[in-house]
Formats: sequence, structure tokens, C-alpha cells
Amino acid sequence: MKIAVLSDIHDHLHHLTAATRQVRELEAEVLVFLGDFCAPFTLAQLAESFSGPIHVVFGNNDGDQFLLSRVAGKHTHVTLHGLLAELELAGKKIALNHYPDISRRLAESGAYEAVFSGHDHQRYVHQVGKTLWANPGELMGRFGNPGFGLYDTDAGQFSHVDLVL
Repeated sequence: MKIAVLSDIHDHLHHLTAATRQVRELEAEVLVFLGDFCAPFTLAQLAESFSGPIHVVFGNNDGDQFLLSRVAGKHTHVTLHGLLAELELAGKKIALNHYPDISRRLAESGAYEAVFSGHDHQRYVHQVGKTLWANPGELMGRFGNPGFGLYDTDAGQFSHVDLVL
């Protein structure tokens, strides 16, 4: 299974449009979002442009969580998990959290095959014991090249994908 891993959109709708197009072209079946939509209309656009399951954790720039919840409630394929998501996808235990410090500890626990975090807008992949810990970088493109990640559960590999605008 291919899982698209996005983070830190910060309302850059043009980048989100390009990313969801690429996600569909790469044939991702599931999309996870690691926080910092900013405005609820960004979640609405995400939900309308990707039809597979979408799992979301909140970041520090998702201020109107009530309205985000209302938007998510209009889309049966969107699940808001709060600050932490613990998922089982394609037989793999996966944790999602916005913050790298927390995610590193989740990876160190050894309870997951993969842990994904955002927040610092940096791209990286680490192997922590048996756990893959990765950050897809930012979709907004302020501090680096905009992009996202793709996790292949069969291969247990994570790759960074540059956004094609």
C-alpha cells in the first residue's frame, strides 16, 4: 500500500492542488496529514481533492478545531484524531503526531513500524531500532522546497517527493 504523508500546508492552496494531483498520479490509497492546515477551508479542499481515507492530526496552527471538526464531519472519508493517531494500515502499526520531539519518543518505544511528524518543516528519514521515523517537510514551501512523502508499506520505505507546480 502507498500512503501519502503531507504536513504544514499553511493555507497554500495552489501547492495543495498540485500535491493532491501528484498523490493521485502516484496511486496512493491513503493520505495522512500531520497538522497545520491553518484555516478550515484548507481541509475542505483536501477532502474534496482526495477520495481515499484521510487521517489527520492537529498541529500548532490549527486554531479553529471546532470548525475543522465540522468540515471533517461533512466528509465520511476524513478522520480527525486529535493530537495523536495510532493506525494499522496494511498490517503496519503507524503513529502520527505533529511534533518531532514526541514522535522521536514514539519511534524509540518500538511499538510502531513507522512514525511520521511535521512541525519543523524539515525533510528527514531516520531508522530508530526497527521503527522508521520520517518527516515529509513542508507543503507550504517557505523554508525549503515544497513537497510531501510517500510511504510504501510493502517495502517499508519512505521517499520524499518534490512538488511539481
